[in-house]
Amino acid sequence: MTAKTASAKGLKWFQDIRFGMFIHWGLYSLIAHGEWVMHTEKIAVPEYEKLVQQFNPIKFNADEWVSIAADAGQKYMVITSRHHDGFSMYNTALSEYKVTNTPFKRDPLRELADACARRRDVKLGFYSSLLDWHHPAYRFRKESGLAWSDYIAFLHGQVRELCTHFGDIACIWFDGDWPAHALNEENAHFLAGGPFEYEKLYDMIHTLQPDAVVLNNRHAEPIVGEDVQGFEQDLPGHNTAGFNAEKIFDLPLETCMTINDHWGVAAGDENHKSTAHLVHTLVRAASAGSNYLLNVGPTALGEILPQHTMRLREMGGWLRLYGESVYGTRAGALPATTDVVSTCRDGVQYAHVLNYASDVVKLKGAPRHLQQATLLRDGSPVKLAWQDDILLLTIPYYQRDPIDTVVRLAA
Repeated sequence: MTAKTASAKGLKWFQDIRFGMFIHWGLYSLIAHGEWVMHTEKIAVPEYEKLVQQFNPIKFNADEWVSIAADAGQKYMVITSRHHDGFSMYNTALSEYKVTNTPFKRDPLRELADACARRRDVKLGFYSSLLDWHHPAYRFRKESGLAWSDYIAFLHGQVRELCTHFGDIACIWFDGDWPAHALNEENAHFLAGGPFEYEKLYDMIHTLQPDAVVLNNRHAEPIVGEDVQGFEQDLPGHNTAGFNAEKIFDLPLETCMTINDHWGVAAGDENHKSTAHLVHTLVRAASAGSNYLLNVGPTALGEILPQHTMRLREMGGWLRLYGESVYGTRAGALPATTDVVSTCRDGVQYAHVLNYASDVVKLKGAPRHLQQATLLRDGSPVKLAWQDDILLLTIPYYQRDPIDTVVRLAA
C-alpha cells in the first residue's frame, strides 16, 4: 500500500527550514514581460516556438545560484521544470519542446541538482504546471485527435522523471488547477482541463520520494495527499490578492511572494521591495507557522537580477545574527499586532519588534510565566514588567535593531 503523505521526517524538515527560493525561468524570459506573456499577449504556438532557437543563457551558473540561496539563508529552491507555456527546462524524454534542444543545449535542472548535492545545505524542488498551453492533448485535442488520457500520461510521466532523475528532492509544487477560477470565452481554451488523477499522482510522489512534500497551489482546501497549504502573494489567513483560501487548515504552511511585482522577469519592473520589508515578511510568515518562498525571475542570459541578489544576501546577513528566532520555530504565543509578532522554540518565545510608537512595547495577552527578557543579538538584558495582563518591554533606541529587534523571552 502506497504512502498518502510525506514522511514525518520530511514534514518536520520542511517546517523547520522556513525560507526558500522560488525561481520562474523559461522561454518567456526572452520577451521579459512576465511568465504569462504567451497568454496575455495572445502569442500563437508557432510564433512562440520560435523562441526555442533564441534561448541561450550563456551566463547561467548553477553553483552561483545555489550560493546566492545559501548566502540568503534559504534552505530550499523550487524551480519551474515546466510552466504554463509547456516548455520543459530539463532534458525530459517525453517531449522535444525542451531546453536541451535550444542553442544552450545544457540541462540547468541537472546542473542545479548537482550544485545542491555538492553544497548539501540547499535542497532542490520542482514546480510543475498542471495546465499546458502548448501540449496538443491539453489544448488542441479536437485538432490533434489526442485524448485527455494522453496528457495525463505526459504529466504523470514528467513528475516521475522529476522524482527519479535528480536525487532526493524537497518538494513537488503544482500550479494551474484553480477550482474557483472564473472561465470566460477568451481564456477557457487556455485553462479548461480535466481530472488530473491526483490520488495516483500524489501516491507516486510519496512512494518515490518519501521525504518530499506535495503542495498544490489550487487556492482551495487541500485534499488528501497534499502535505502543505500554500498562499500566493499573501500571508496565511490574508486574502489581499483575492484568490487565497482565508481558512487555515491543519497542515504545514507556505507563502510564496515576489521581490518586485512579477514572477518571471519583466523589463521595467523596478518595484523591488526593501530588505527590511522582506525580513518583516519572513518573520511574519514564521510567526504564523509558515515558510516563506521568495521568488527570483532570472534573465534570458541566466542571471539573477543584481537588485534581488543584493537583497537576498542582506537578508542572509540578518539571519546569521537572528536565525535562532526563525529556523526550527513554530508560531509564537504572543498575539500578533502591526508592530510585534512572535515565534517560539523549546519553550522560548521570540518577540520581533518591527515598529515603535515609543520605547515601551506593550504586549497584551502574553503568557504570564515569561519573566526574563534579553536581546537575542548579544544577550543584554531588556527591562521587563507586568501591568495587569500586559507585558511591558522597555527598549530604548540604543538597544534597537534597524530592521527587527528580537527579544528572547523565557520563564
